[in-house]
Amino acid sequence: MSTRTLLRGGTVITAVRPGEVLTDTDILIGADGTIEAIGQGLDAGDAEVIDVHGRIVHPGFVDTHRHTWQSVVRNLASDWSLTEYLAGLHTGLSKHFRPEDTYTGNYLGALEALDSGITTLVDWSHNLATPEHADAAVAALKDTGMRAVFAHGGGADQWGSLPSANVHPDDARRVRDEHFSSEGGLVTMALALRGPQFVTPEVNVADFRLAADLDLRVTMHAGDGYWGKSGPIRKMHADGLLSDRITYVHCCTLGDDELKLIADSGGTASVAPDVEMQMGHGFPATGRLLRAGIRPTFSIDVCSSNGGDMFATMRTAIGMQRALDNAPSVDTGEVLERISLTCADVVQFATIDGAHAAGLSDTTGSIAVGKAADIVVLDDRSLALTPLNNPIGSLVYSAHPGLVRDVFVQGRRVKKDGELVGVDLARLKADAEASRSYLLGEMPEARLDGTWHPALVTA
Repeated sequence: MSTRTLLRGGTVITAVRPGEVLTDTDILIGADGTIEAIGQGLDAGDAEVIDVHGRIVHPGFVDTHRHTWQSVVRNLASDWSLTEYLAGLHTGLSKHFRPEDTYTGNYLGALEALDSGITTLVDWSHNLATPEHADAAVAALKDTGMRAVFAHGGGADQWGSLPSANVHPDDARRVRDEHFSSEGGLVTMALALRGPQFVTPEVNVADFRLAADLDLRVTMHAGDGYWGKSGPIRKMHADGLLSDRITYVHCCTLGDDELKLIADSGGTASVAPDVEMQMGHGFPATGRLLRAGIRPTFSIDVCSSNGGDMFATMRTAIGMQRALDNAPSVDTGEVLERISLTCADVVQFATIDGAHAAGLSDTTGSIAVGKAADIVVLDDRSLALTPLNNPIGSLVYSAHPGLVRDVFVQGRRVKKDGELVGVDLARLKADAEASRSYLLGEMPEARLDGTWHPALVTA
């Protein structure tokens, strides 16, 4: 059986340049999982040929921030405020997670991402109560076959009232040595740090020193709600901590001067529009980031609250930002001649810009010769994409997870004709339901109908 694959005749959104679409184009995937050639009428040679005429072919999406472990309590927080979320998850259900629940949550959540066309995931893993929890989280990511960044974030109590309780350094070092001692592999490591909003300056400096010692990128929350108005980026600037190896998640309530500091340092940003609007973080910062010179990326954040696919996230982000952009003209009576934020921009945020934020832009995020074949093929048997007049507009506004027909990660076909390959779905569903039932059994006041509000219990 051939180890090379030729995708024949697709409508290819490359993400190499905003808006670039190649029609009737072939992609040759080599035996090493990288893209060997792109063009029309390529010689298939010994490659397996997959006919993708009439189908959108695009780079796998990159989710730059997801608390994947929460997938087993999916949608329990769909009507929760931030206060209720912190009480219900971080001082409630999180402490009942066993290592096997963490494994199931990460395995389920990562496969959900893969199933919907997200080929790279930054797993912001901040419920690692024991080394066994961390090992389970890493194992689950590796077992899915997706590309992932395991961002070690210590225990959920990092959001508690002990700002000097540095819960993760020893285990982060252990995980680095045991699981990520060699370069390469689909799963790599970063640190999910608490940042100056949640810890003392001394602890924050120590956290960043750890990241430097371990030679790891950093992802941290900043500018989410009232916490974000404390000037966290100014504090980091004063301590000499800003760099191009940091992704700042949310950024909604950061000052314009702080966004400029991030831009000047080469930092990146992750926007989670659904959660930000629901949980009072502030308006998504997409437009403000762009004006500051920062390319936004996208985050699903928590599937305990919202859905887990990039299509919905793109639509929320573009709809919210266009509303904000149009608001002044509504007040003045002017009519905007051009929309500033385009669908092509949004596709870049969800692909190559996300790969850059994850430190993987040389590997993934666009369809180009020499890059990993992390590729998604959409189904053409949908009236939602018929006729296919504007592929990029269709990807943003009309596509959905049900149209994800084939997914490749490093050239391996992990989803084929609409079905995940090598996944025992019945077993996965049973494990997820068992984990959910155990966790809610440990917290009987929680209810599956979504009517339980932690504030009512803790008041």
